[in-house]
Amino acid sequence: MNKTYSFQHNTSIFRKGIKDGIPIGLGYLAVSFSLGIAAKNAGLTPFQAFLSSALCNASAGEYAGFTLIAASAAFLEVALVTLIANARYLLMSCAMSQRIDPDMPFFHRIFLGFYITDELFGIAIARPGYLNPYYTYGAVLIAAPCWAFGTALGAIAGNLLPLRLVSAFSVALYGMFLAVFIPPARKSKVVCGLIVVCFFASYCAAYLPVLSGLSEGIRTILLTVLISAGAAILFPRNTTEEEQTNE
Repeated sequence: MNKTYSFQHNTSIFRKGIKDGIPIGLGYLAVSFSLGIAAKNAGLTPFQAFLSSALCNASAGEYAGFTLIAASAAFLEVALVTLIANARYLLMSCAMSQRIDPDMPFFHRIFLGFYITDELFGIAIARPGYLNPYYTYGAVLIAAPCWAFGTALGAIAGNLLPLRLVSAFSVALYGMFLAVFIPPARKSKVVCGLIVVCFFASYCAAYLPVLSGLSEGIRTILLTVLISAGAAILFPRNTTEEEQTNE
């Protein structure tokens, strides 16, 4: 079903995205600061560190990339490791594609795909109905600069602070994750139960003989596919009302 929204509606959604993007931006600023330290240790300049975060919205992928750069790895090796570390975003893209209006212009799809991160995906997918790109744009307006400039600041002044203190800043990001999935869990016992299952399965996978030997990214993909597929089969949802509603 095609939906056309007025300028006033999109402006309201954009402002909502900005509001929800503020805590994400603050969390990104703290996390990317420590990322900037890794960039500096790898021999990158503050501008190169800034450019890396502006073009790659993935902390795990950047950490892996900086580590390989410091080890003078080949370009192909850097590309493959980054692909594996960021493979979970393929699943997020598939999930978001099911929530996109079929008539959404292509350039909106490109920007939505480029700015898929764990946090931006979480707040966008939690909204009912078709995804409104202006909501993501509002969140990105705050989150993206914080991520890029935080990395540059870490490369400039990261070594002036104790590493433990910088690492402690990232706790704010976990608090933001709680704010993303706790409200849906309070509304649905199924969602709450699945969250518990996810925690337990993730913990077990980190210690089981075969799964523990896989990278964290691969384990995340396997658990996501298995648990989401099981939930879709056991607890199917009627999305008719959601597709007709977009705030």
